[in-house]
Amino acid sequence: LPQSIETFVELTHRLMSGLFGILVLVMTIWAFRVYPKGHLVRKGAAWSLFFTITESLLGAGLVLFELVAYNISAARAFAAALHLTNTFLLLGAITLTVWWARGGKSFRFKGEGTTAWYLGIGLVAMVFLSAAGAITALGDTIFQAESLAQGILQDLDPTSHFLVRLRVWHPIIAIVTGLYLVFISGVISESRLEPDVKRFANIIRVIVVIQLVAGVINVVLLAPVWMQMIHLLLADLLWILLIFLTASALAVDEQVMVSTTAVATPTTD
Repeated sequence: LPQSIETFVELTHRLMSGLFGILVLVMTIWAFRVYPKGHLVRKGAAWSLFFTITESLLGAGLVLFELVAYNISAARAFAAALHLTNTFLLLGAITLTVWWARGGKSFRFKGEGTTAWYLGIGLVAMVFLSAAGAITALGDTIFQAESLAQGILQDLDPTSHFLVRLRVWHPIIAIVTGLYLVFISGVISESRLEPDVKRFANIIRVIVVIQLVAGVINVVLLAPVWMQMIHLLLADLLWILLIFLTASALAVDEQVMVSTTAVATPTTD
């Protein structure tokens, strides 16, 4: 990228990061003032603030250890994957805060059978896919190919830099993960009859198709920055929908949780 564009992007990123941190702090203060002790909104806001702090520390670490610009070390690749993983955890915490603030119920994985396993694997797969995407985007940006054919040859060349050779794995992981999300969305929407579950499951299937198409376009266009941003935006949207699907499919009434705890707790007479 031209130096002027790099400077503009960096400045914009820092300004938006600062504004975002202020908004998360305001949200956390609001949650603790409006909601009673122990409320789920408080927990969601607290986790959002925590991951905002770790996000800032990771960003500062990238600059401090010079894991920026055209650094092509393994440490840079690991840091990029870790940074995006933290971003997804932060986005998940904010999503749950919104869900609970709108009256969403608590949810749990324990005792929910195959549905919990399906969703748990889906969540882990999405995080892994996004981390792989961060490494792929790094390789695409630093080692730009002049044509699609040249890019493919670079990917398959055993003498290429490891960031280039790793690029081929992201589309494979994306296809497998996408098909898996389509599958579990269909299964869960049939087994859980709540309207929210069916709505989120249907939207997820649509977004998966759009995201896979966007991935193909990104490869064909040789991964321009604007297309990478659209690709990441769709990944964020898919992650948010998966969080909503998980929260709605595994929702548990507070009365049920209280009665379960009462049964599990021994009494002494």
